[in-house]
Amino acid sequence: MTIDQIAIFMIVGITFCLFVWGKLRYDIVAIISLFILFVADAALGGEKSSLILNPSNLFNGFGHPAVVTVAAVLIISKSLQNSGVVDFIARKIEPFSKNQTAHISSLSGVAAICSGIMNNVGALALMMPVALKTSARQKRSPSIILMPLAFASILGGMITMIGTPPNIIIATFRGEYQQKIKQEAIVDTNSSSAIYFDSINVNPFNFEPAAFGMLDFSPVGLSIALFGVLFTAFI
Repeated sequence: MTIDQIAIFMIVGITFCLFVWGKLRYDIVAIISLFILFVADAALGGEKSSLILNPSNLFNGFGHPAVVTVAAVLIISKSLQNSGVVDFIARKIEPFSKNQTAHISSLSGVAAICSGIMNNVGALALMMPVALKTSARQKRSPSIILMPLAFASILGGMITMIGTPPNIIIATFRGEYQQKIKQEAIVDTNSSSAIYFDSINVNPFNFEPAAFGMLDFSPVGLSIALFGVLFTAFI
């Protein structure tokens, strides 16, 4: 094992320990880890080190569309809370909160639907105050509600392209990769990309690269979300 490999394993271990420790916010932990990576790369020789290929791109991840989308959605979620939407949802769900199973089902169902149309992080931020309010009124431990709510928001985020950051990343990657293989097929008619287009009877010049659409994830995501919510509520 090389010194670079040892260094990267140590940095990953430190990052994981900081996440488990939980005393620092996750974004702060990410910045600290990147800073340690930069310092380690410089200490191991800079250009001679293989830890960072291009130091100027070290913080580019914070400008990724997925990060920007999540930040924007959290702002929208906060505005929805301040506008009284949370209180409105709490009033509508309260009749179902007397029974524990119905309480979990109603909150998880709304969280899953919201996750599909906004973002799972934003939906969870929107529904958490509702869960806490209704739990307090029923004198029920919030922990019984919050764990199913977390799972429901994750599962609901799989329904659409904007529901969860990984879907946004994959959708963007698909468009970029199709553009790459199109260029490769045009430049080199003997390349694997050109052979691929021949096998599907498509002219690379007429091929239009496209990212995944809004509802391309829905057939699989909707089924998983439905069964997942039912499982967490009843089992």
